[in-house]
Amino acid sequence: MIHGIDVDSQGRCAHWHSERDVVANMCGACGKLWACSLCHDECENHSFAPVDRRERSVMCGACGYMMTHAEYGASCPSCGHPFNPGCKNHEAVYFLPVR
Repeated sequence: MIHGIDVDSQGRCAHWHSERDVVANMCGACGKLWACSLCHDECENHSFAPVDRRERSVMCGACGYMMTHAEYGASCPSCGHPFNPGCKNHEAVYFLPVR
């Protein structure tokens, strides 16, 4: 289940709702999948916490495939649905820095 505000069946939300906005990210604090960190912070009583890049913490909203940061690219490695390239601008919100 993808949490958020006005989330559709593929994970688009009130903040991000283009055809390519179908990625959900797991919060390291609560372990829930969220359409975006903005939805999370509006709905929870804690801030969105990033996760280790090696964890399967990213889900394709089109097919449900869970992936690691390394697998997360321009499109889903399982179904091929394209992802929003602008999401890379928010990488530091969702993933811990490389050590």
